Amino acid sequence: MAGPVKPSDPNRRDSNQNGGGDGKKRAPWSYLSIVMWAVMLVFLLQMCNSSMENASVETVPYSTFLHWVEEGQVATVEMTSSLYTFTLKEDSPALAEYTEKLKESYGKGGLGQILTQFDPKGLKGTASAAIKFQTAPPPGLAHTNVVVWLDENGVEEFETVTATVEQYLMSAFLNYVLPILVMVGGLLLLYRYMFKKMGSGGGFGGIGGVGKANAKVYVEKKTGVTFKDVAGQDEAKESLEEIIDFLHNPGKYTEIGAKLPKGALLVGPPGTGKTLLAKAVAGEANVPFFSISGSDFVEMFVGVGASRVRDLFKEASKMAPCIIFIDEIDTIGKSRDNRMGGNDEREQTLNQLLAELDGFDPGKGVIVLGATNRPEVLDKALLRPGRFDRRITIDRPNLAGRLATLQVHTRKIKLAEDVNLNKIALATAGCVGADLANLVNEAALRAVRKGRRLVTQEDLLASFEFVIAGSEKKNSVLTEFERKLVAYHEVGHAMVAYKQKNAEPVQKITIVPHTEGSLGYTLLMPEEDKTNLRTRDELMAKITVSMGGRAAEQVVMNTMTNGASQDIQEATNIARNMVAMYGMSEEFGMMALGSVRNQYLDGGYGLDCAQDTAAIMDKAVKAVLDVCYKAAVEVIEANREDMDKVVAYLLEKETITGGEMVAILEGRDPALVEGAYTSTRAEQTDIEPPAQHIHIIDEPIPMPPPPTDGDSEEPPEAPPKDE
Repeated sequence: MAGPVKPSDPNRRDSNQNGGGDGKKRAPWSYLSIVMWAVMLVFLLQMCNSSMENASVETVPYSTFLHWVEEGQVATVEMTSSLYTFTLKEDSPALAEYTEKLKESYGKGGLGQILTQFDPKGLKGTASAAIKFQTAPPPGLAHTNVVVWLDENGVEEFETVTATVEQYLMSAFLNYVLPILVMVGGLLLLYRYMFKKMGSGGGFGGIGGVGKANAKVYVEKKTGVTFKDVAGQDEAKESLEEIIDFLHNPGKYTEIGAKLPKGALLVGPPGTGKTLLAKAVAGEANVPFFSISGSDFVEMFVGVGASRVRDLFKEASKMAPCIIFIDEIDTIGKSRDNRMGGNDEREQTLNQLLAELDGFDPGKGVIVLGATNRPEVLDKALLRPGRFDRRITIDRPNLAGRLATLQVHTRKIKLAEDVNLNKIALATAGCVGADLANLVNEAALRAVRKGRRLVTQEDLLASFEFVIAGSEKKNSVLTEFERKLVAYHEVGHAMVAYKQKNAEPVQKITIVPHTEGSLGYTLLMPEEDKTNLRTRDELMAKITVSMGGRAAEQVVMNTMTNGASQDIQEATNIARNMVAMYGMSEEFGMMALGSVRNQYLDGGYGLDCAQDTAAIMDKAVKAVLDVCYKAAVEVIEANREDMDKVVAYLLEKETITGGEMVAILEGRDPALVEGAYTSTRAEQTDIEPPAQHIHIIDEPIPMPPPPTDGDSEEPPEAPPKDE
């Protein structure tokens, strides 16, 4: 087995790399750009050559040429069979006329600028050298007669130029053949590159690297996350630490015949830290870590996903030992059924993944980690032992886990001395790690808004309220009747909770509207963690507390409002679970009428019973709700006078604490209650350390019996004392 990649290893990969070797491969776009630049350069040279030739040449009729020769204005003549090229003398009137025309055409830069532009080789700088004239002689004209005629009219220089075959071919090659060769060569080069990628990338999907797996490769601690940054998931960390230790020290496992597990599936609700744990594995493993999402395998072309799976495992086997992490694996791992056709892209990708999981040698040290919050939709062939050997559950943290998570997220937060994270952990029952991180951040932002340099306990509890209820509506205006109705509704919840034996204590009551749609709310704080286990009495008490608002509306205000809709929905869900799932009804007993469909998402379930049974179940649910509502009405009627006192104080203050409510009920002054979040239940004292439970018993120690006659009367020698 190869060792882990070291920092000095020249073959280490710290970014997205899909090919081996040290040489750099050009992308197809670089080849195309080279071809384009070459073609543009050829045409540019032709244009420059043509523009320079044509810019300083004027075409005139043959009759004009004859006239200028007879007047003695022509200086030199070059004659071919089809073209005469000539220049005029410096003192020629025709030359002066054409020079003025050039000045008007190209601005006021003067003749020197014109000569520089049209004569880059730096000729004599004269107009006669810079401006040439052309004319076409009549067909069949004999050069011999023309030469004699030019000599008679005083032309200084004249010659007959005959183009050779080589010059003609060179001109044709430069003007026509060379551009065509450059274009065809570039297209052939690009064509060859594209088909080479098609051959190595798996069909048409390989063009442009589409068939390559776009996995991020981390080496050592480049993710910036270790197991110290993950709290509340000790069991999951223990399983992953064993896998990492197997990668680092395979000898102590293979010595007794243990095999390296091929894969581990991280399962849990959203926000519990599955991806964070994977990053922590990358930070702790000290081996290459491939990270890719399940959606990166799926494309519109059939066969691309399978090609990417092959490429991913091929690259991983080159860098073994290593870890492959596939996030949201349910994207490609959904169960196959009859609705999927034989050429379905997702089915081909899943088949290739199954084949790769079976194909690679576990001795090479390639481990696959998958993460999902929908394990019920995964294909059974993917979950069997030998592919994903371990299933690691990342569930919602318990009280100790939430406390440890809060300690992790507050390490860099400046906290005040009054902060009690244990109380925050109790209040956030059911929250996941992402919720706690958001809560701490909101508390820090609130402290900054308030102008403080430390985060207080009030900031943490206020941020918890902000997460569950939103911010206060500053511009919301309620009538006096509406405020009174909302006050009795919320105090009804609080009074029922205070009088119930198994209900949670009341922490806060407010009639200030909030952005989450509530005109007020009653905040209950649990004093112990009850997320995993609740008794029937506790569930019935919770339903009764939810019914307290509607009971107060009917008993006190003799009306009903839609403000109790959320309370009714919550109570109905609890009662339905009691009947269908928990076996807490007399009609059905221990019979389960439903099964959970999405355990880690919404927790909803589907009914597994007949329609007649479902109708009877609805009656049983209504019976539970009626019992709880009757109990809530009895509490409201028995404590009507106390409710009036609490409501009067609430209408004055708009927000009161549970401690202030208890003070009113006990006849004390509520203004003397200290603390912004005091509960209706007395604070529990801290648990005494174990040493205080040791009872010291003071009893006389009996003396040893006197020595017998046979014994020496000399006292025994005392043992030596320690120095």
